[in-house]
Amino acid sequence: MAEEIRLDVQNEDSGARLDVFLSDHVPMTRSAAANLIAKGSVEVDGIVRRSSFRLKYGMTIHVVIERSDEPGRMKEYDLPLDILYEDSCIIVLNKPAGLVVHPGAGNRDETLVNALIRRYPDISGVGDMARPGIVHRLDKLTSGVMVVARNQDAYNVLAGAFKKHEHTRIYQALCYGHMGEDAGRIETLMDRHPGDRKKMSSKVAHGREAITDWKVLQEWPQFSLLELSLMTGRTHQIRVHLSDMGHPVVADPQYGGKKTANSIINPMIRARVKSLGRQMLYAWKLGIVHPATGEKMEFTADIPADMHKLIELLDSTI
Repeated sequence: MAEEIRLDVQNEDSGARLDVFLSDHVPMTRSAAANLIAKGSVEVDGIVRRSSFRLKYGMTIHVVIERSDEPGRMKEYDLPLDILYEDSCIIVLNKPAGLVVHPGAGNRDETLVNALIRRYPDISGVGDMARPGIVHRLDKLTSGVMVVARNQDAYNVLAGAFKKHEHTRIYQALCYGHMGEDAGRIETLMDRHPGDRKKMSSKVAHGREAITDWKVLQEWPQFSLLELSLMTGRTHQIRVHLSDMGHPVVADPQYGGKKTANSIINPMIRARVKSLGRQMLYAWKLGIVHPATGEKMEFTADIPADMHKLIELLDSTI
């Protein structure tokens, strides 16, 4: 059974890669989008293009997806989940650091999706078969609040709202240095790092709009605690923005936070930071509109233990 999808490129997507555009606008992973493109199942204005093709405003994308009538069931994963709220439409949870959200290369079975399917079998057919119920993601090493859809109607509403940036997503992060002001906005383009395809960069000539609002909550010598609001939802957005500003997230293994630990003057703090193994960043607050009732809802997660302990150490050294 084939499903045909037609998408029009809007102004905000001008300059985006074809595979990135598809993964953002169709329920599929970027690798799945690349596979479709490679098979010739995607046309741009009637022409088959490569995954790296840059889109322009007004172009029309035509996608043909072959759907199996009997998709295979994912393996279940027995993992306790910190559920903050649940009803017949949504599940809200506090994802722990270290847990991958959905199956992918290197981890097919022990992910959040596998754990969700064990507890909520009804989500197995919701949305993308490769990541059922998932309407947004957190990095593996980032903890915090996530919402998951339990039925297709809820999925469609939530996914649409995330694409339009209608939900409130607020994070807290410990970063290096002082921002120089009490609050501000970071507004850049963002795309793959030209020298490392596993990373993103805001120091690019072309890319997609990325906006992060921030304010300072607390400061110590060499460190700041920030509250950050996502106005857009680009991959690694907060981590990239802070790193490119010269204030990487503490202990970030990918964007300079780990390397910067060598500059910490206090030996106790330096040793603690070097022992962390993950970025000091978590999704603190999520505000959504309930997909069925229209009620405005807000959920928060407690600060993770490793981040809390580091803040206590910083407080004790002032």
